[in-house]
Amino acid sequence: MRTDAQSPAPHVADSHDLIRVHGARVNNLKDVSVEIPKRRLTVFTGVSGSGKSSLVFGTIAAESQRMINETYSAFVQGFMPTLARPEVDVLEGLTTAIIVDQQRMGGDPRSTVGTATDANAMLRILFSRLGQPHIGSPQAFSFNVASISGAGAVTLERAGKTMKERRSFSITGGMCPRCEGSGSVNDIDLTQLYDETKSLNEGALTIPGYSMDGWYGRIFSGCGFFDPDKPIKKFTKRELNDLLYKEPTKIKVEGINLTYEGLIPKIRKSMLSKDVDSLQPHIRAFVERTVTFAICPECDGTRLSKEARSSKIKGVSIADACAMQISDLAEWVRGLDEPSVTPLLTTLERTLESFVEIGLGYLSLNRPSGTLSGGEAQRVKMIRHLGSSLTDVTYVFDEPTIGLHPHDIQRMNDLLLRLRDKGNTVLVVEHKPEAIAIADHIVDLGPGAGTAGGTICFEGTVEGLRTGGTITGRHFDDRAALKETVRTGKGTLEIRGATANNLQDVDVDIPLGVLCVVTGVAGSGKSSLMHGSVPASAGVVSVDQAPIRGSRRSNPATYTGLLDPIRKAFAKANGVKPALFSANSEGACPNCNGAGVIYTDLAMMAGVANTCEECEGKRFQAAVLDYHLGGRDISEVLAMSVNEAEEFFGAGEARTPAAHAILGRLADVGLGYLSIGQPLTTLSGGERQRLKLATHMADKGGVYVLDEPTTGLHLADVEHLLGLLDRLVDSGKSVIVIEHHQAVMAHADWIIDLGPGAGHDGGRIVFEGTPADLVAARSTLTGEHLAAYVGA
Repeated sequence: MRTDAQSPAPHVADSHDLIRVHGARVNNLKDVSVEIPKRRLTVFTGVSGSGKSSLVFGTIAAESQRMINETYSAFVQGFMPTLARPEVDVLEGLTTAIIVDQQRMGGDPRSTVGTATDANAMLRILFSRLGQPHIGSPQAFSFNVASISGAGAVTLERAGKTMKERRSFSITGGMCPRCEGSGSVNDIDLTQLYDETKSLNEGALTIPGYSMDGWYGRIFSGCGFFDPDKPIKKFTKRELNDLLYKEPTKIKVEGINLTYEGLIPKIRKSMLSKDVDSLQPHIRAFVERTVTFAICPECDGTRLSKEARSSKIKGVSIADACAMQISDLAEWVRGLDEPSVTPLLTTLERTLESFVEIGLGYLSLNRPSGTLSGGEAQRVKMIRHLGSSLTDVTYVFDEPTIGLHPHDIQRMNDLLLRLRDKGNTVLVVEHKPEAIAIADHIVDLGPGAGTAGGTICFEGTVEGLRTGGTITGRHFDDRAALKETVRTGKGTLEIRGATANNLQDVDVDIPLGVLCVVTGVAGSGKSSLMHGSVPASAGVVSVDQAPIRGSRRSNPATYTGLLDPIRKAFAKANGVKPALFSANSEGACPNCNGAGVIYTDLAMMAGVANTCEECEGKRFQAAVLDYHLGGRDISEVLAMSVNEAEEFFGAGEARTPAAHAILGRLADVGLGYLSIGQPLTTLSGGERQRLKLATHMADKGGVYVLDEPTTGLHLADVEHLLGLLDRLVDSGKSVIVIEHHQAVMAHADWIIDLGPGAGHDGGRIVFEGTPADLVAARSTLTGEHLAAYVGA
């Protein structure tokens, strides 16, 4: 029993209550030093490209992960991603970081919401224990495991004697044999593979990469299965079969051992086994032209074999369970009372309830994970952390409110606060005022983006931010007003009987020639309506949220096609060929192959990148840098910002109208500060989205469909975006925006609101009209939140 009334002195272990960062220089950070309180919710704000992600993800979270990886043996580290120590002088007080970012989940065609969250694994065990008739172990319910059996003799050594025994084995898997667990079958249109009037040597093959000049030419000429000089339409049945379907066969061509394989199996392996969206554009165009995908007739798209579908619990098969809306599935699991599997049912129930709690109850477990939006993918990743009993860890979130209706943001805020209240440090990169308002501590970076950012402008509370005079503080209480006059439509885009995903036979007329905003809670059917139901003949240019794919050799100049007119201008001015001015072609520095740096792989240690000594990081041969245009060489031009380059190519000796037009579009979307040669891998999420928008602005279509263009945009940039949307409409385009941001809704000429709920509670049009009518009626969730936003 204690008798002394004095409180003991604090234990030294309790004094480490700050994460200290000193001298951070990752990407554009300029010797940043900051102290972040532990066990609090800290929000990082600032314009897109100001250095928020560089500080939170590139410095704090990266170093925490690296140090945890170093606790494993060198053997284990060899299988892990190698991480270099961030450029920072001091990092103290780090705890284990759990990163929940916006990266889309793998686009693997076999990955579903169920497989990504372990819910499928638990369901498989459940059905293998309780399903009637009993068909086998959990893998008998897995669409990734094929059924195989075999028998044969095995040789054994026993007591110095060699004996042979007959053995047999069989594995019962749940994979549908027809579609091999993909849920869809594909038919290849042979007329798109070759021109039958030509011979192979005349270039009959129209498959990308299959030219007769390279290895394929040698293989087709030397295999002896057919005559490469004979037109394909004159091939015998046997020759055509060998060209198209022959199994892999060993052949010898010019003394070299090779494997010959028919075109169809080769295309299936190299192109059709991958996710269509991850292919290079020209290969994707070929696949879309050549292949027709249809739901597998044998398993009806469930991916599972007949046996797996025959085993049921209370009349429900595993295929039925995965097709249910998760909120309904949670209800069904709650109704199962089986003492033998109680721990499993409890865990499964908790996982499914986490889906509902986080606002994803409208999904189904069989939904391919590649079709989730960035916000949905992020919330799916959160699920495994919600019920976790871990404390004193650092959770790092990248704009968790993306893709959330204002109605759902409150729920997300509650979850973040719950994680904090368990004793965790929560770091959030965020732009939405509703999410910034709950912070215990705010770190505002800026003042600008790119080279104009990378410094700490403010640290403190929400009240301090409001009066702090930073860009974020000045715009924190900005509220867009409803427009006094709205444009009237010039014609309509008709959608009739739309039933994609959860849409319930929707008929809607979308007005053209105006700014039309499609709203509704997450999962109400907005994307299904705009991406899945718009007629293909409408000439629609769609800018979705799919990430930009690009290596460290890609940059804004290559991605937007800006480099082509620049190379031609340099070539014309100097009387040489354009290929010299490409760091990926003839002009590349031979020492670093045009990368500018030389990478040294150190196995399980982080690789080292050293600036190339020969070209000093400029990526070009010295001879190429002797050629000038307007007094600048190609490496100096690529180092320019968009604004500088726009001025440079706009007048004088370097005047290049084609380059100037592209640069004008980049400046229009607010990327004037970006260096045109900066690697795409260093751009923030908001910058990539705007780069994509700038690229599509040149497309010929008259109707633009934009999917949440405010993603990753600072409050100050939203105003800029609204100006851009107005300019697009005023130039005669029709702009349809799928959006949750109330400023965009208030600025619309016409609003289409879907709902009233998500999943099977949504999929209907609950309002069509002007924003003023929506605010006046307040008949929907969107109407209530918009009314509160504009202060009506």
